[in-house]
Amino acid sequence: MNLNEKFVITINRELGSGGRTVGRKLAEKLEVPFYDKALIKALQEKYHLSVEEIEKLKGRKQGWWADFKRQMTGSVMYTNYYIPREGDEPEMLDTDEVFKAEQEILKGIAESESCIVAGRSGFYVFRKHPNRLSILIQASMPFRVNRVATKQNMTPEEAAKVIDKVDKMRENYVKKYTQTSRYDTHNYDFVISADGKTEDEIVTLILKYIGK
Repeated sequence: MNLNEKFVITINRELGSGGRTVGRKLAEKLEVPFYDKALIKALQEKYHLSVEEIEKLKGRKQGWWADFKRQMTGSVMYTNYYIPREGDEPEMLDTDEVFKAEQEILKGIAESESCIVAGRSGFYVFRKHPNRLSILIQASMPFRVNRVATKQNMTPEEAAKVIDKVDKMRENYVKKYTQTSRYDTHNYDFVISADGKTEDEIVTLILKYIGK
């Protein structure tokens, strides 16, 4: 990966591995924007960014994302990662239209600037990008349960149920839209276990890997 040209780093992560925080810290170190599923979804909902609307924006100007970003800077706040609640269905509610719009938004971002993307489909969306690095961050179940329980003020039993539900939802989503598994290491350039490591240590590992 060439850091002197526009690049994309995608981070796929298991809930409770700390991958989202790693992505944000890495973005700060590299001084590039960080995008995740929650932010992209918030943009879609706030600005009604359907595939049709995105096509209109693209038709007006090739670098449509740069102009769009200037207009909405500071208007969308970061959102906590998704935690399912009692009664939620074990499937993602995203439609084909939403997935296509998300892909177009991400591609528009990458055309405009270097960035780090944390999310289920980043490795797939940018699989043909000429200057990208795909990372998977995993962790053992005890590590994940302890982290989620601590951060969400849950019992270990509650945390384990949440993790199981999110794992199934994310895997169903990836299989539905990419015809592959999020656990298939062939989809990634760099796979990291979070066990025994702090988020900062993982960031340092990644920086060393890319020669920074």
